[in-house]
Amino acid sequence: MRLRKSWTLTMKEFAVFRRKKYIIYSLVALPLVLSLMLPLSIFFSGAFSEVSDSVLGTLFKGEFTIFIILAALLPAVIGSYSIIGEKVEKSLEPLLATPSTDGELLLGKSLAAFVPSIGATYAGAGLFIAVVDGLTYSKLGYLLFPDWSSAVILLLTAPLACVFSVEFNVIVSSRVNDIRAAQQLGSLVVLPLVGIYVLGQTGTLTIDAYHLLVVSGILLAADVALSFVSRRTFQREEILTKWK
Repeated sequence: MRLRKSWTLTMKEFAVFRRKKYIIYSLVALPLVLSLMLPLSIFFSGAFSEVSDSVLGTLFKGEFTIFIILAALLPAVIGSYSIIGEKVEKSLEPLLATPSTDGELLLGKSLAAFVPSIGATYAGAGLFIAVVDGLTYSKLGYLLFPDWSSAVILLLTAPLACVFSVEFNVIVSSRVNDIRAAQQLGSLVVLPLVGIYVLGQTGTLTIDAYHLLVVSGILLAADVALSFVSRRTFQREEILTKWK
């Protein structure tokens, strides 16, 4: 596999994304809204002044898991367009007719969805951490973030969730012909992650480094399994003959 070929395709995808306003808006608006809305909603509620310091820390750390969901949601916007958008615009067939291998094409398109999605997630998480530490330092007397849980989320859980979503969306995009349908089906990937967020918020699941490592291990196994499925799904011969 020639990585240079894959990266050339990735850069081509970036140039296309810059012309699609809804992709840019999604990459900017979603992280910005979440990173500001979540901490400010707690700050302006009665919980901020009434609960103990430990409970307050638990609330904010539980909210931080939303960035796992964000890392999985953003590729549903980008990944679906990456394949189906080209099909709609009649540019997919010439691309598939190039000498690049299936693996090089798949890697290039996967990187085009992964890089901006995880970059936007990190930007939103960084803003969230800055806002929370700014709001809580005077009350707690120490910086709430970063901690081990947030480190595991940013270095393991969120990237693995993003890869899972990218691979899932490749499979979805290989089976449907409409961008909106692909985005709707692709967004279903966040449902298990929403379940983790809800369990954490209700206190059913303790959001700590150990449990996050367990979740990361499950995501890693799912990523490996989906990588084989996505490779078998992304077959240029089938695409060229059946995607009409």
